[in-house]
Amino acid sequence: MSGRIVRIVRIVCTAVLLASTLLAGPAPVAGAAPADPPGQPVSSLLNRLRTLYRQAEEASEAYNATDDKLKRQRAEVDKLNEQLADARVALTSSREDVGRIAREQYRGTTGGISPYMDFLLSRDPQQAADRSHAIRRAAGHRALAVERLTQDEQQSATLASKARKALDIQQTLAATQAQQRDTVRKRLGEVERLLASLTPDQLAELRTLEARDVGDAQRRLLASGALGGPQAPSRAGGLAVQYALAQVGKPYVWGAAGPDSFDCSGLTSQAWAHAGNPIPRTSQEQWQALRRIPLSRLRPGDLVLYFEGATHVALYLGDGQVIQAPRTGDVVKVSPLASNPLLGAVRPDV
Repeated sequence: MSGRIVRIVRIVCTAVLLASTLLAGPAPVAGAAPADPPGQPVSSLLNRLRTLYRQAEEASEAYNATDDKLKRQRAEVDKLNEQLADARVALTSSREDVGRIAREQYRGTTGGISPYMDFLLSRDPQQAADRSHAIRRAAGHRALAVERLTQDEQQSATLASKARKALDIQQTLAATQAQQRDTVRKRLGEVERLLASLTPDQLAELRTLEARDVGDAQRRLLASGALGGPQAPSRAGGLAVQYALAQVGKPYVWGAAGPDSFDCSGLTSQAWAHAGNPIPRTSQEQWQALRRIPLSRLRPGDLVLYFEGATHVALYLGDGQVIQAPRTGDVVKVSPLASNPLLGAVRPDV
């Protein structure tokens, strides 16, 4: 009888579980894209997407700046470690010299008699004088050896302190870089989630709206007269343009500086490096370090900076066009000069 009751209870529990499952509806699929943003106009979606792209690029350029500092700091640590190793070898040699001289002094070269008494008691005054001269010379060597030992000890201690501080800076930069890398990945994840939430129709509308906005901005720029007439590039500027054009079609990858992929400042810095005129790695450093010029003086090879924080950069081609590595998911391509909000322009060479 008890076994029959257990079977009945199991049947009732199964029925209750099935009913609750049917009422709750189908379970969400793991990893599925989020639902379409309800009630958002395409213009709002475009603004949101632009904000996310800009934030991702800001984080990427911050990462690039830290990466550049970290490379220089690692080189500094390596240099100091080499100098410290050399100083320690010199210190060991100085200690050996001082020890050898001390042992010779302990054994004595005159049997414990002062040079004056040795001269008076010696049967050969010339030989005594020679011994006295040798003793004074040995004393001078001993003083120099002690002085060199002191200097080597001080240098070794100073270099050891610098090496420790340089390593501390390196470790701090590495931790900062890791945090910035996580920030970039987070921003790019937000872009991917937003794009995944859009329907094909919304994506097509976004592309159409963005192209229309860029076209309107480009027409306004050209109509304003801000751009001057055609100008010939410098020799280095022409080489930079040639290099950049050869990269068309390669993918944008944050933190990349070629040869197979690029981010915005990776493309511009590599173009000018291949032209024989190295420039800073990041867009902010390029804006700060290079000579600024008005748009009316733009010539091929000059750099055009975008957004208030100089977080995007492109290479000017002439005729109101630039070549750029635009953003994640895109490729190196030729674009209108007004494809992003303009900040200004700089010239890497004179």
